[in-house]
Amino acid sequence: MKFSPSAAHPLPDDTHQRQQPNPNTAPPMTLRVLTGITTTGTPHLGNYVGAIRPTVDASRQPGVESFLFLADYHALIKCDDPARIERSRLEIAACWMAAGLDPEVVTFYRQSDIPETPELTWLLTCVTAKGQMNRAHAYKAASDANLAAGEDIDAGISMGLYCYPILMAADILLFNAHKVPVGRDQVQHIEMARDVAQRFNHLYGNGKDFFVLPEAQIDDAVAVLPGLDGRKMSKSYDNTIPLFEGGAKGLKDAVARIVTDSRLPGEAKEPEGTALVTIFDAFATADERIAFRADLHAGLGWGDAKQRLVSLVEGQIAPMRERYADLMAHPEHIEDALQLGARKARAVAGPLLDQLRQAVGLRRMVAVAQPAQAASDTAKAELATFKQYREADGQFYFKLVAANGTTLLQSRGIEQGRDAGTWVKRLKTDGEAALDAAPADLGEGVDRATVAQALVAIREAETADAAAKLAAKAAATTSSSDVARATPAAPAG
Repeated sequence: MKFSPSAAHPLPDDTHQRQQPNPNTAPPMTLRVLTGITTTGTPHLGNYVGAIRPTVDASRQPGVESFLFLADYHALIKCDDPARIERSRLEIAACWMAAGLDPEVVTFYRQSDIPETPELTWLLTCVTAKGQMNRAHAYKAASDANLAAGEDIDAGISMGLYCYPILMAADILLFNAHKVPVGRDQVQHIEMARDVAQRFNHLYGNGKDFFVLPEAQIDDAVAVLPGLDGRKMSKSYDNTIPLFEGGAKGLKDAVARIVTDSRLPGEAKEPEGTALVTIFDAFATADERIAFRADLHAGLGWGDAKQRLVSLVEGQIAPMRERYADLMAHPEHIEDALQLGARKARAVAGPLLDQLRQAVGLRRMVAVAQPAQAASDTAKAELATFKQYREADGQFYFKLVAANGTTLLQSRGIEQGRDAGTWVKRLKTDGEAALDAAPADLGEGVDRATVAQALVAIREAETADAAAKLAAKAAATTSSSDVARATPAAPAG
Protein backbone atom coordinates (compact mmCIF):
# COMPACT_ATOMS: atom_id res chain seq x y z
CA MET A 1 0.00 0.00 0.00
CA LYS A 2 1.62 3.15 -1.18
CA PHE A 3 -1.12 5.73 -0.85
CA SER A 4 0.34 7.88 -3.53
CA PRO A 5 2.77 7.93 -6.43
CA SER A 6 2.94 11.67 -5.79
CA ALA A 7 1.82 14.36 -3.48
CA ALA A 8 -0.32 15.98 -6.09
CA HIS A 9 -0.79 19.66 -5.66
CA PRO A 10 -3.08 19.68 -2.63
CA LEU A 11 -5.32 22.57 -3.54
CA PRO A 12 -9.00 22.17 -4.40
CA ASP A 13 -9.84 21.79 -8.09
CA ASP A 14 -11.90 25.00 -8.06
CA THR A 15 -9.08 27.17 -6.69
CA HIS A 16 -8.92 29.26 -9.88
CA GLN A 17 -12.60 30.15 -9.49
CA ARG A 18 -12.26 31.50 -5.98
CA GLN A 19 -11.71 35.09 -5.05
CA GLN A 20 -8.10 35.78 -4.06
CA PRO A 21 -7.82 36.25 -0.27
CA ASN A 22 -7.11 39.62 1.25
CA PRO A 23 -3.47 39.52 2.51
CA ASN A 24 -4.50 41.47 5.60
CA THR A 25 -6.99 38.84 6.76
CA ALA A 26 -6.56 35.38 8.20
CA PRO A 27 -6.10 32.50 5.74
CA PRO A 28 -8.98 30.14 4.98
CA MET A 29 -9.31 26.77 6.67
CA THR A 30 -6.07 24.75 6.55
CA LEU A 31 -6.17 21.82 4.13
CA ARG A 32 -4.94 18.60 5.72
CA VAL A 33 -3.18 16.22 3.30
CA LEU A 34 -2.08 12.71 4.30
CA THR A 35 0.33 10.38 2.49
CA GLY A 36 1.58 6.92 3.48
CA ILE A 37 4.59 5.01 2.14
CA THR A 38 4.96 1.26 2.57
CA THR A 39 8.33 0.29 4.03
CA THR A 40 9.38 -2.70 1.95
CA GLY A 41 12.06 -1.30 -0.36
CA THR A 42 14.72 1.33 -1.00
CA PRO A 43 13.73 4.44 -3.01
CA HIS A 44 15.12 4.76 -6.52
CA LEU A 45 15.33 7.70 -8.93
CA GLY A 46 11.77 7.13 -10.15
CA ASN A 47 10.44 7.31 -6.57
CA TYR A 48 12.28 10.59 -6.09
CA VAL A 49 10.83 12.23 -9.21
CA GLY A 50 7.33 10.75 -8.88
CA ALA A 51 6.78 10.93 -5.12
CA ILE A 52 9.50 12.36 -2.89
CA ARG A 53 10.24 15.62 -4.71
CA PRO A 54 6.62 16.67 -5.37
CA THR A 55 5.54 15.72 -1.84
CA VAL A 56 8.31 17.78 -0.25
CA ASP A 57 7.45 20.71 -2.52
CA ALA A 58 3.74 20.43 -1.70
CA SER A 59 4.45 20.35 2.05
CA ARG A 60 5.86 23.86 1.79
CA GLN A 61 2.70 25.38 0.34
CA PRO A 62 0.89 27.87 2.57
CA GLY A 63 -2.41 26.69 3.99
CA VAL A 64 -1.43 23.02 3.76
CA GLU A 65 -0.96 20.78 6.80
CA SER A 66 0.94 17.67 5.69
CA PHE A 67 0.86 14.29 7.44
CA LEU A 68 3.38 11.79 6.07
CA PHE A 69 3.89 8.38 7.62
CA LEU A 70 5.88 5.19 7.21
CA ALA A 71 3.20 2.54 6.73
CA ASP A 72 5.07 -0.25 8.48
CA TYR A 73 1.93 -2.10 9.62
CA HIS A 74 0.92 -2.33 5.96
CA ALA A 75 4.40 -3.59 5.09
CA LEU A 76 3.84 -6.66 7.28
CA ILE A 77 1.07 -7.79 4.93
CA LYS A 78 3.47 -8.57 2.09
CA CYS A 79 6.84 -8.93 3.80
CA ASP A 80 7.73 -11.46 6.49
CA ASP A 81 11.44 -10.57 6.64
CA PRO A 82 12.01 -8.56 9.86
CA ALA A 83 15.48 -7.39 8.78
CA ARG A 84 14.10 -6.05 5.51
CA ILE A 85 11.29 -4.21 7.31
CA GLU A 86 13.76 -2.67 9.76
CA ARG A 87 16.25 -1.64 7.09
CA SER A 88 13.59 -0.27 4.75
CA ARG A 89 12.05 1.96 7.45
CA LEU A 90 15.47 3.49 8.10
CA GLU A 91 16.38 3.96 4.44
CA ILE A 92 13.04 5.46 3.43
CA ALA A 93 12.97 7.88 6.35
CA ALA A 94 16.56 8.92 5.61
CA CYS A 95 15.75 9.43 1.91
CA TRP A 96 12.78 11.69 2.61
CA MET A 97 14.65 13.77 5.19
CA ALA A 98 17.72 14.04 2.94
CA ALA A 99 15.46 15.25 0.13
CA GLY A 100 14.32 18.20 2.25
CA LEU A 101 11.35 16.97 4.27
CA ASP A 102 11.24 19.15 7.38
CA PRO A 103 9.94 17.25 10.44
CA GLU A 104 9.31 20.58 12.17
CA VAL A 105 6.84 21.56 9.43
CA VAL A 106 5.41 18.18 8.40
CA THR A 107 3.93 15.64 10.81
CA PHE A 108 6.30 12.80 9.89
CA TYR A 109 5.78 9.60 11.86
CA ARG A 110 5.79 5.80 11.90
CA GLN A 111 2.40 4.15 11.73
CA SER A 112 3.45 1.69 14.45
CA ASP A 113 4.17 4.54 16.88
CA ILE A 114 0.49 5.54 16.93
CA PRO A 115 -1.47 3.10 19.16
CA GLU A 116 -4.67 4.91 18.26
CA THR A 117 -4.37 3.52 14.71
CA PRO A 118 -5.04 -0.17 15.51
CA GLU A 119 -7.69 0.85 18.05
CA LEU A 120 -9.57 2.86 15.46
CA THR A 121 -9.07 0.02 12.96
CA TRP A 122 -11.04 -2.27 15.27
CA LEU A 123 -13.82 0.27 15.84
CA LEU A 124 -14.16 0.66 12.07
CA THR A 125 -13.96 -3.11 11.49
CA CYS A 126 -17.03 -3.51 13.68
CA VAL A 127 -19.11 -1.30 11.37
CA THR A 128 -17.70 -2.54 8.04
CA ALA A 129 -19.68 -5.04 5.98
CA LYS A 130 -17.86 -8.22 4.97
CA GLY A 131 -19.40 -7.94 1.52
CA GLN A 132 -17.63 -4.63 1.06
CA MET A 133 -14.28 -6.26 1.86
CA ASN A 134 -15.09 -9.07 -0.60
CA ARG A 135 -15.14 -6.44 -3.34
CA ALA A 136 -11.76 -4.87 -2.47
CA HIS A 137 -9.49 -4.97 -5.52
CA ALA A 138 -6.49 -6.65 -3.85
CA TYR A 139 -8.55 -9.45 -2.32
CA LYS A 140 -10.63 -9.97 -5.45
CA ALA A 141 -7.52 -10.16 -7.66
CA ALA A 142 -5.93 -12.75 -5.34
CA SER A 143 -9.10 -14.84 -5.00
CA ASP A 144 -9.79 -14.72 -8.74
CA ALA A 145 -6.24 -15.91 -9.41
CA ASN A 146 -6.79 -18.80 -7.00
CA LEU A 147 -9.99 -19.84 -8.75
CA ALA A 148 -8.33 -19.63 -12.15
CA ALA A 149 -5.54 -21.90 -10.88
CA GLY A 150 -8.04 -24.40 -9.45
CA GLU A 151 -7.02 -23.56 -5.88
CA ASP A 152 -9.19 -22.87 -2.86
CA ILE A 153 -10.56 -19.34 -3.24
CA ASP A 154 -8.67 -18.10 -0.15
CA ALA A 155 -5.43 -20.02 -0.60
CA GLY A 156 -2.48 -17.95 0.58
CA ILE A 157 -4.66 -14.96 1.50
CA SER A 158 -4.10 -13.55 4.98
CA MET A 159 -6.53 -11.50 7.03
CA GLY A 160 -4.00 -8.69 6.71
CA LEU A 161 -4.55 -8.59 2.94
CA TYR A 162 -8.30 -9.02 3.35
CA CYS A 163 -8.74 -6.26 5.93
CA TYR A 164 -6.06 -3.79 4.93
CA PRO A 165 -8.56 -1.32 3.39
CA ILE A 166 -9.95 -0.86 6.93
CA LEU A 167 -6.45 -0.17 8.28
CA MET A 168 -5.99 2.33 5.45
CA ALA A 169 -9.31 3.96 6.36
CA ALA A 170 -8.14 4.26 9.97
CA ASP A 171 -4.88 5.87 8.84
CA ILE A 172 -6.87 8.54 7.02
CA LEU A 173 -9.85 9.09 9.32
CA LEU A 174 -7.75 9.23 12.50
CA PHE A 175 -6.44 12.60 11.34
CA ASN A 176 -9.54 13.72 9.45
CA ALA A 177 -7.52 14.29 6.29
CA HIS A 178 -9.27 16.33 3.61
CA LYS A 179 -7.15 15.10 0.70
CA VAL A 180 -5.30 11.83 0.14
CA PRO A 181 -2.98 11.74 -2.90
CA VAL A 182 -3.34 8.30 -4.49
CA GLY A 183 -2.87 6.44 -7.73
CA ARG A 184 -5.98 5.42 -9.63
CA ASP A 185 -5.66 1.86 -8.30
CA GLN A 186 -6.20 3.20 -4.76
CA VAL A 187 -9.31 5.30 -5.41
CA GLN A 188 -11.58 2.42 -4.36
CA HIS A 189 -9.99 2.43 -0.91
CA ILE A 190 -10.68 6.13 -0.42
CA GLU A 191 -14.31 5.48 -1.37
CA MET A 192 -14.40 2.65 1.19
CA ALA A 193 -12.98 5.00 3.83
CA ARG A 194 -15.75 7.47 3.05
CA ASP A 195 -18.41 4.74 3.30
CA VAL A 196 -17.10 3.52 6.66
CA ALA A 197 -16.85 7.08 7.99
CA GLN A 198 -20.44 7.81 6.99
CA ARG A 199 -21.65 4.59 8.59
CA PHE A 200 -19.86 5.33 11.87
CA ASN A 201 -21.11 8.93 11.90
CA HIS A 202 -24.66 7.70 11.33
CA LEU A 203 -24.55 4.97 13.98
CA TYR A 204 -22.82 6.88 16.74
CA GLY A 205 -22.76 10.57 15.85
CA ASN A 206 -26.14 11.49 17.33
CA GLY A 207 -26.20 14.48 15.00
CA LYS A 208 -22.43 15.04 15.11
CA ASP A 209 -19.89 14.03 12.47
CA PHE A 210 -16.77 12.55 14.03
CA PHE A 211 -15.07 12.06 10.68
CA VAL A 212 -14.38 14.31 7.71
CA LEU A 213 -15.12 12.51 4.44
CA PRO A 214 -11.75 12.33 2.66
CA GLU A 215 -11.30 12.95 -1.04
CA ALA A 216 -8.95 11.10 -3.36
CA GLN A 217 -6.50 13.40 -5.11
CA ILE A 218 -5.10 12.19 -8.40
CA ASP A 219 -2.42 13.97 -10.41
CA ASP A 220 -2.32 12.54 -13.92
CA ALA A 221 0.50 14.93 -14.80
CA VAL A 222 2.93 13.41 -12.32
CA ALA A 223 6.24 12.38 -13.86
CA VAL A 224 6.64 8.63 -14.36
CA LEU A 225 10.27 7.84 -15.16
CA PRO A 226 11.13 5.04 -17.57
CA GLY A 227 13.67 2.48 -16.44
CA LEU A 228 16.83 1.27 -18.12
CA ASP A 229 14.82 -0.76 -20.66
CA GLY A 230 12.19 1.89 -21.40
CA ARG A 231 9.45 0.34 -19.28
CA LYS A 232 8.22 2.07 -16.13
CA MET A 233 11.04 2.21 -13.59
CA SER A 234 10.26 -0.50 -11.07
CA LYS A 235 12.16 -3.01 -8.94
CA SER A 236 9.75 -5.61 -10.30
CA TYR A 237 11.37 -5.12 -13.71
CA ASP A 238 14.93 -4.85 -12.31
CA ASN A 239 15.40 -1.68 -14.36
CA THR A 240 15.91 0.99 -11.70
CA ILE A 241 18.49 3.74 -11.28
CA PRO A 242 19.55 4.07 -7.62
CA LEU A 243 18.87 7.31 -5.83
CA PHE A 244 21.66 7.17 -3.24
CA GLU A 245 22.70 3.52 -3.18
CA GLY A 246 26.16 2.94 -4.64
CA GLY A 247 27.11 6.62 -4.64
CA ALA A 248 28.15 8.50 -7.78
CA LYS A 249 29.58 5.32 -9.32
CA GLY A 250 26.29 3.48 -8.85
CA LEU A 251 24.48 6.29 -10.69
CA LYS A 252 27.03 6.35 -13.53
CA ASP A 253 27.00 2.58 -13.98
CA ALA A 254 23.19 2.47 -14.08
CA VAL A 255 22.90 5.31 -16.61
CA ALA A 256 25.45 3.56 -18.81
CA ARG A 257 23.00 0.64 -19.11
CA ILE A 258 20.09 2.76 -20.42
CA VAL A 259 18.97 1.22 -23.71
CA THR A 260 19.42 3.47 -26.79
CA ASP A 261 19.29 2.87 -30.53
CA SER A 262 22.34 1.99 -32.64
CA ARG A 263 22.94 5.39 -34.24
CA LEU A 264 26.58 6.41 -34.12
CA PRO A 265 28.14 9.72 -33.01
CA GLY A 266 27.61 12.28 -35.77
CA GLU A 267 24.29 10.78 -36.81
CA ALA A 268 21.15 12.72 -35.96
CA LYS A 269 19.19 11.25 -33.06
CA GLU A 270 15.45 11.37 -32.44
CA PRO A 271 15.15 12.42 -28.77
CA GLU A 272 11.40 12.16 -28.31
CA GLY A 273 10.19 9.01 -26.62
CA THR A 274 13.64 7.83 -25.53
CA ALA A 275 14.18 6.84 -21.89
CA LEU A 276 17.42 8.83 -21.70
CA VAL A 277 15.79 12.10 -22.73
CA THR A 278 12.72 11.55 -20.54
CA ILE A 279 14.94 11.11 -17.48
CA PHE A 280 17.01 14.17 -18.51
CA ASP A 281 13.81 16.24 -18.77
CA ALA A 282 12.86 15.35 -15.18
CA PHE A 283 15.92 17.20 -13.87
CA ALA A 284 16.57 19.87 -16.52
CA THR A 285 15.39 23.44 -16.95
CA ALA A 286 13.46 24.41 -20.08
CA ASP A 287 16.59 25.87 -21.68
CA GLU A 288 18.62 22.75 -20.88
CA ARG A 289 15.97 20.57 -22.50
CA ILE A 290 16.01 22.63 -25.71
CA ALA A 291 19.82 22.57 -25.88
CA PHE A 292 19.99 18.81 -25.23
CA ARG A 293 17.54 18.06 -28.02
CA ALA A 294 19.36 20.35 -30.42
CA ASP A 295 22.68 18.61 -29.71
CA LEU A 296 21.12 15.18 -30.25
CA HIS A 297 19.68 16.30 -33.58
CA ALA A 298 23.15 17.58 -34.45
CA GLY A 299 24.73 14.18 -33.79
CA LEU A 300 25.69 14.11 -30.10
CA GLY A 301 26.78 10.56 -29.30
CA TRP A 302 24.74 8.48 -26.88
CA GLY A 303 27.78 7.99 -24.66
CA ASP A 304 28.29 11.74 -24.32
CA ALA A 305 24.57 12.22 -23.81
CA LYS A 306 24.64 9.72 -20.94
CA GLN A 307 27.59 11.51 -19.36
CA ARG A 308 25.67 14.78 -19.61
CA LEU A 309 22.69 13.13 -17.86
CA VAL A 310 24.96 11.82 -15.08
CA SER A 311 26.40 15.32 -14.52
CA LEU A 312 22.94 16.89 -14.41
CA VAL A 313 21.47 14.37 -11.95
CA GLU A 314 24.60 14.18 -9.81
CA GLY A 315 24.61 17.96 -9.42
CA GLN A 316 21.19 17.80 -7.81
CA ILE A 317 21.34 14.64 -5.72
CA ALA A 318 24.98 14.70 -4.52
CA PRO A 319 24.20 17.13 -1.65
CA MET A 320 21.20 14.98 -0.70
CA ARG A 321 23.34 11.85 -0.84
CA GLU A 322 25.78 13.40 1.61
CA ARG A 323 22.92 14.23 3.97
CA TYR A 324 21.54 10.71 3.51
CA ALA A 325 24.88 9.16 4.46
CA ASP A 326 25.03 11.30 7.59
CA LEU A 327 21.52 10.27 8.59
CA MET A 328 22.24 6.59 7.99
CA ALA A 329 25.34 6.91 10.16
CA HIS A 330 23.29 8.56 12.92
CA PRO A 331 19.90 6.78 12.98
CA GLU A 332 19.18 8.39 16.34
CA HIS A 333 18.57 11.67 14.46
CA ILE A 334 15.92 9.93 12.37
CA GLU A 335 14.43 8.40 15.50
CA ASP A 336 14.23 11.82 17.15
CA ALA A 337 12.40 13.22 14.09
CA LEU A 338 9.93 10.33 14.04
CA GLN A 339 9.26 10.62 17.77
CA LEU A 340 8.59 14.34 17.30
CA GLY A 341 6.11 13.42 14.57
CA ALA A 342 4.50 10.77 16.75
CA ARG A 343 3.94 13.31 19.53
CA LYS A 344 2.34 15.75 17.08
CA ALA A 345 0.23 13.01 15.51
CA ARG A 346 -0.99 11.66 18.86
CA ALA A 347 -1.91 15.18 20.01
CA VAL A 348 -4.48 15.05 17.19
CA ALA A 349 -5.41 11.36 17.39
CA GLY A 350 -5.82 11.09 21.18
CA PRO A 351 -8.67 13.56 21.65
CA LEU A 352 -10.58 12.04 18.72
CA LEU A 353 -10.22 8.51 20.12
CA ASP A 354 -11.48 9.75 23.48
CA GLN A 355 -14.65 10.94 21.78
CA LEU A 356 -15.05 7.72 19.81
CA ARG A 357 -14.69 5.56 22.92
CA GLN A 358 -17.40 7.61 24.59
CA ALA A 359 -19.61 7.37 21.51
CA VAL A 360 -19.50 3.57 21.27
CA GLY A 361 -19.98 3.09 25.03
CA LEU A 362 -16.39 2.36 26.14
CA ARG A 363 -16.70 4.76 29.05
CA ARG A 364 -15.24 4.96 32.53
CA MET A 365 -17.35 3.36 35.23
CA VAL A 366 -18.33 6.26 37.43
CA ALA A 367 -21.36 6.94 39.57
CA VAL A 368 -24.02 8.92 37.76
CA ALA A 369 -25.34 11.77 39.88
CA GLN A 370 -29.12 11.66 40.35
CA PRO A 371 -30.41 14.12 39.39
CA ALA A 372 -27.81 16.85 40.20
CA GLN A 373 -29.23 19.11 37.50
CA ALA A 374 -28.35 22.23 39.47
CA ALA A 375 -24.71 21.15 39.76
CA SER A 376 -24.63 20.39 36.04
CA ASP A 377 -26.06 23.81 35.25
CA THR A 378 -23.45 25.45 37.48
CA ALA A 379 -20.63 23.56 35.76
CA LYS A 380 -21.93 24.58 32.34
CA ALA A 381 -22.15 28.18 33.48
CA GLU A 382 -18.45 28.08 34.38
CA LEU A 383 -17.35 26.85 30.94
CA ALA A 384 -15.72 29.16 28.45
CA THR A 385 -17.82 29.72 25.34
CA PHE A 386 -17.17 30.49 21.68
CA LYS A 387 -18.83 33.52 20.13
CA GLN A 388 -19.02 34.16 16.37
CA TYR A 389 -19.86 37.48 14.83
CA ARG A 390 -19.35 39.79 11.87
CA GLU A 391 -17.79 43.24 12.09
CA ALA A 392 -18.40 46.36 10.05
CA ASP A 393 -15.38 45.51 7.88
CA GLY A 394 -17.38 42.59 6.48
CA GLN A 395 -15.02 40.01 8.01
CA PHE A 396 -16.12 37.16 10.25
CA TYR A 397 -14.61 36.63 13.68
CA PHE A 398 -14.77 34.24 16.60
CA LYS A 399 -13.50 34.44 20.15
CA LEU A 400 -13.29 32.21 23.19
CA VAL A 401 -14.63 33.95 26.29
CA ALA A 402 -14.20 32.75 29.88
CA ALA A 403 -17.14 32.64 32.28
CA ASN A 404 -15.90 35.86 33.90
CA GLY A 405 -15.89 37.67 30.55
CA THR A 406 -12.14 37.48 29.86
CA THR A 407 -11.27 36.99 26.18
CA LEU A 408 -9.06 33.90 26.07
CA LEU A 409 -8.67 33.65 22.29
CA GLN A 410 -9.45 36.19 19.56
CA SER A 411 -9.51 35.38 15.87
CA ARG A 412 -8.29 37.57 13.08
CA GLY A 413 -10.63 38.51 10.25
CA ILE A 414 -11.89 35.58 8.17
CA GLU A 415 -13.52 36.12 4.78
CA GLN A 416 -16.05 33.27 4.91
CA GLY A 417 -18.42 32.66 7.79
CA ARG A 418 -18.30 28.92 7.25
CA ASP A 419 -14.52 28.98 7.67
CA ALA A 420 -14.92 30.72 11.02
CA GLY A 421 -17.42 28.06 12.08
CA THR A 422 -15.13 25.29 10.88
CA TRP A 423 -12.29 26.67 12.97
CA VAL A 424 -14.50 26.77 16.07
CA LYS A 425 -15.45 23.13 15.48
CA ARG A 426 -11.84 22.13 14.98
CA LEU A 427 -10.69 23.88 18.17
CA LYS A 428 -13.44 22.10 20.10
CA THR A 429 -12.45 18.75 18.60
CA ASP A 430 -8.65 18.93 18.44
CA GLY A 431 -8.08 21.25 21.40
CA GLU A 432 -4.54 22.52 21.88
CA ALA A 433 -3.31 20.63 18.81
CA ALA A 434 -5.24 23.10 16.59
CA LEU A 435 -3.92 26.27 18.24
CA ASP A 436 -0.73 26.65 16.20
CA ALA A 437 -2.54 26.61 12.86
CA ALA A 438 -5.61 28.57 14.01
CA PRO A 439 -6.00 32.14 12.70
CA ALA A 440 -6.27 33.51 16.23
CA ASP A 441 -4.21 35.10 18.99
CA LEU A 442 -4.18 34.61 22.74
CA GLY A 443 -6.09 37.21 24.72
CA GLU A 444 -4.16 39.92 26.49
CA GLY A 445 -2.41 38.50 29.54
CA VAL A 446 -3.67 34.97 28.78
CA ASP A 447 -1.24 32.07 28.51
CA ARG A 448 -1.54 29.04 26.24
CA ALA A 449 -2.10 26.61 29.12
CA THR A 450 -5.23 28.49 30.19
CA VAL A 451 -6.69 28.30 26.69
CA ALA A 452 -5.76 24.62 26.43
CA GLN A 453 -7.52 23.85 29.72
CA ALA A 454 -10.61 25.74 28.61
CA LEU A 455 -10.73 23.75 25.36
CA VAL A 456 -10.34 20.46 27.24
CA ALA A 457 -13.21 21.44 29.57
CA ILE A 458 -15.46 22.28 26.60
CA ARG A 459 -14.64 18.98 24.87
CA GLU A 460 -15.26 16.96 28.02
CA ALA A 461 -18.55 18.72 28.66
CA GLU A 462 -19.76 18.15 25.09
CA THR A 463 -18.64 14.50 25.21
CA ALA A 464 -20.48 14.02 28.51
CA ASP A 465 -23.61 15.66 27.07
CA ALA A 466 -23.48 13.36 24.04
CA ALA A 467 -23.01 10.32 26.27
CA ALA A 468 -25.95 11.37 28.46
CA LYS A 469 -28.18 11.76 25.41
CA LEU A 470 -27.16 8.33 24.13
CA ALA A 471 -27.82 6.80 27.54
CA ALA A 472 -31.23 8.47 27.73
CA LYS A 473 -32.05 7.29 24.23
CA ALA A 474 -30.99 3.73 25.10
CA ALA A 475 -33.02 3.82 28.31
CA ALA A 476 -36.08 5.05 26.45
CA THR A 477 -35.65 2.30 23.85
CA THR A 478 -35.30 -0.36 26.56
CA SER A 479 -38.35 0.98 28.38
CA SER A 480 -40.42 0.90 25.20
CA SER A 481 -39.31 -2.67 24.50
CA ASP A 482 -40.23 -3.75 28.02
CA VAL A 483 -43.66 -2.20 27.69
CA ALA A 484 -44.17 -3.92 24.34
CA ARG A 485 -43.20 -7.31 25.81
CA ALA A 486 -45.48 -6.78 28.83
CA THR A 487 -48.52 -5.89 26.72
CA PRO A 488 -50.64 -9.04 26.18
CA ALA A 489 -51.65 -9.88 22.68
CA ALA A 490 -55.25 -9.20 21.79
CA PRO A 491 -57.39 -12.35 21.76
CA ALA A 492 -58.17 -13.80 18.41
CA GLY A 493 -61.51 -12.80 17.04
